[in-house]
Amino acid sequence: MNRKTDSADQRIDVQRDADLQQWAKKLDASEAQIKEAVQAVGDRASDVEEHLKGSRSTTNAERTQQALKSRGDRPG
Repeated sequence: MNRKTDSADQRIDVQRDADLQQWAKKLDASEAQIKEAVQAVGDRASDVEEHLKGSRSTTNAERTQQALKSRGDRPG
């Protein structure tokens, strides 16, 4: 049986740095956001993805810029 590589049955192991980095990149989220999502909904990748989508009304890049502005930092 050929296993699909989608996130439906995959698990995120936040204790493994490589796993955490891979999923953060794949889901366009910070490692902290991945950890928070796993704590909130469990380690199933599809649940984490849905949680992150539901918790973000803007893109991650927009949220980063917004956070920098609120701290008084200005990018480049």
